[in-house]
Amino acid sequence: MYAVTDPTTGEVLETYPTATDTEVAAAIDAAHAATAWGRTSTVAERAALLHRLGELHTRHRAALAASIVREMGKPLPEAEGEVDFSADIYHYYADHAEEFLADEPLDVTSGPGTALIRRSPVGVLLGIMPWNFPAYQVARFAAPNLALGNTVVLKHAPQCPATAALLERLFTEAGFPAGAYVNVYATNDQIAAVIADPRVQGVSLTGSERAGAAVAEIAGRHLKKVVLELGGSDPFLVLSTDDLDAVVEAAVAARLDNTGQACNAAKRFVVTGALHDAFVERFTARLLASATGAPLSSATAAEALARQVDAAVAEGATLHSEGERHGAHFPAGVLTGLTPRHTAARQELFGPVAMVFRAEDEDDAVRIANDTPYGLGSYVFTTDPEQAARVADAIDAGMVFVNGVGAEGAELPFGGIKRSGFGRELGRPGIEEFVNKKLIRTVG
Repeated sequence: MYAVTDPTTGEVLETYPTATDTEVAAAIDAAHAATAWGRTSTVAERAALLHRLGELHTRHRAALAASIVREMGKPLPEAEGEVDFSADIYHYYADHAEEFLADEPLDVTSGPGTALIRRSPVGVLLGIMPWNFPAYQVARFAAPNLALGNTVVLKHAPQCPATAALLERLFTEAGFPAGAYVNVYATNDQIAAVIADPRVQGVSLTGSERAGAAVAEIAGRHLKKVVLELGGSDPFLVLSTDDLDAVVEAAVAARLDNTGQACNAAKRFVVTGALHDAFVERFTARLLASATGAPLSSATAAEALARQVDAAVAEGATLHSEGERHGAHFPAGVLTGLTPRHTAARQELFGPVAMVFRAEDEDDAVRIANDTPYGLGSYVFTTDPEQAARVADAIDAGMVFVNGVGAEGAELPFGGIKRSGFGRELGRPGIEEFVNKKLIRTVG
């Protein structure tokens, strides 16, 4: 089940044994035993470990990036950038944990005495992480929770077992005690049992809608909190510009991030009528010219995208593309002639294919942008500050980026609404998800 398969060739390079039930049970035992460390260590002590972990990511940048490229085909500069961002996240929580976890005095109006909120760990957490950002996804889940004192059982995607093993070694080398971070090569049935275990207090999953629904159902039966970061079909609204080429460059970057395999990549480009034709012409030319040539994560992923594109064309859309698909390699393309009524318009295309929609005006653009089951991120490009504020308020999404792409940061919360999931990661909200906000009321 856990194997390193070169997406460029389809060759299986390494296999890893799936965990036995005994090994999974031992992982939970270790994580539960380590909760004593989480309760008794100081925030400063845990922050020092996170700083060390961030430094180790930088020291082992080349090895981590090479492992990511080997397992899921990411272009090397992007893999190196992912490792750098992961290091930033560990340093961010190391630097801000004491501030975020400080006691919070409350104004008492109901009688004499004092009251405060004290933030403390809840215990063992399960993380279920995807293949598309093997280091970054772990960082944004593990960093805030280890800073808080929770312990982590981490199930990585079956495509990334080598990166998972390398990351676990870095946690150990950083000085985290045994059980604070445990990697398991578990099956879905085993993970269901982990969620049900009474010692596990919460689950964070980044992945597909199907996986999110399955995990949430099991967690709900066992009264466990979940954080879900699922799919997205983020709109990119072009309302006005005095530099169309710059907007096109931003649009291309937003679509080709990770070869189009990012939940919050721009996927639906909504362009007002006066700009539509010129945008399509320049965007198509630039997108095709900028394609990295990197493969998708697997031939299976490419086949799934091909079915979606073929279905869109069968419904009347026009595909602008060059080259042919072979194995996991999928040529960049642009679908035009779409309306929200097309099936593809309500799907997530996970790869280097963009969908372009014509909008009559601002109101129509917002309507198209919101006509989706997803609500992760969004992008708005306009020269009018008032319009930017107005449209940002009107868009149904967890995140809106105005006149810029690639503007995520360790200090900024990440998450969505609707079928894109719920809960937040990163920033201060990222450390508030799995925490006991204990009231301590002293009277007299």
